[in-house]
This record gives sequence, structure tokens and C-alpha cells, in this order.
Amino acid sequence: MSSRQSNGTDRVRSPRVAADDRRHPLADWTGGLPVFIPQGYEAGYDYPLLVWLSDPLGSSVDLGRCMARVSLRNFVAVEAAGGATAVWQAVDRVTDRLSIHPRRIWLVGQDAAGTEAFRIACQHPESFAGVVSLGGGFPLDESLFARIDVVRQIPMLYCCTAADAAGAANQTDRMLRLFHAAGATLAMRIYPRRRDLAATALADVNRWLMDEICGPASVTRAAIAG
Repeated sequence: MSSRQSNGTDRVRSPRVAADDRRHPLADWTGGLPVFIPQGYEAGYDYPLLVWLSDPLGSSVDLGRCMARVSLRNFVAVEAAGGATAVWQAVDRVTDRLSIHPRRIWLVGQDAAGTEAFRIACQHPESFAGVVSLGGGFPLDESLFARIDVVRQIPMLYCCTAADAAGAANQTDRMLRLFHAAGATLAMRIYPRRRDLAATALADVNRWLMDEICGPASVTRAAIAG
């Protein structure tokens, strides 16, 4: 899949435009749900699926813009507005029509939606390949490691600014200690400025996801799951 990474010169097609364009062969099934279909989509290839959770306190996800910064070719993506029920509905709609790898469904969220992504993945660990949170801290006081034997197999990425990490130093320390004690997998990226979460971090998300999908650790997890 690494050959699918964009060189940064391709143009993104808005998923909402694709849904409204009746000439597009996949345009009649989205029902207004924001769906990103990668450039050069191949029906016989099982794509990873990124489920972007909307922040209930913020604006909806600009899915086309976000995916242009992540990758134009590597992933199918869909926006889910709400909690776990919205996630299942979005996943069902996409997997019914597009070629999706059933073990490569990732949750992504920013701020409160990132915290919700952590929450849903830990509550339903068999259903997701991993989690990416952009600025949303792990919900430490909810006993989400009750099924630690399964949860520790889920790779998680937490991106935040230096100011956020310093301002919530106690929470960050508790989070790192929790993951270390549980033997769970948490990668952490810290960026100088807030706007980096919307640009630099998304390029890092692509690299991290591709490493997790194609790297040696993914082979080990597949063997355990099988």
C-alpha cells in the first residue's frame, strides 16, 4: 500500500461533490453521509477505513480537506456524527458498498471526538484496528482497560501541542503511566503550535498508520487474531 501515497500534487475531490455527481458510479448510496473515496479506487483491493468522529462541541469534519492532508490514495474515509451507534451505521453503509479490509477500521477524532474515539475503541476492542486522537486526551477515570488482554493489542496515537501537554502535565503523566503499566501501545506526538495539528500532524498520521498496517507489528497482530 505504500505505493498509494500521494506526492502532494494531486487534487482532492470533495466527497460531497462525488455524492451529488450522478455520473459517479458510487454516487447513489451515500445518502448525504460524507464519504471519501480515494483516487484510483480499485474495487478488488481491501482498503483501510478511517472513521472520523465529529466533535459534538465543534464543527463537522471537513473530510475532503483532512484526507488531502493525510493521503489521497491510501484510505477510504467516512464521517460519523455522534457516538458508537453512528459509528456502526457509518461503517455498515461503507462496507456494504466499498471494498474494506474488516481488520483495518480505524477511529479518528479531534479534541472531544478524539477522547470519544479512545472510549469507543476500548469498549469494543475487537471491532477496530486502532485509534488516532488529535488533541483529545484519554478518558482516564472510566476503567476502559477492563479488557486489557484485548485493548493492549490496539495501537493508539495521541497528537497534541506543547502547550496542551504542559497545561495538563498531570493528566499526561497519568496517561503515560497507565499505558506503561498495562503494557498497552500509545504513540505520542507533540507539536509546537495549534495549527500544526491540522497540517503537520495529519501527514504524520498517514506515516504512522502505514507503519502499523504494513510493518512487522501488523503481522504479529494478524497471527494472534487468526
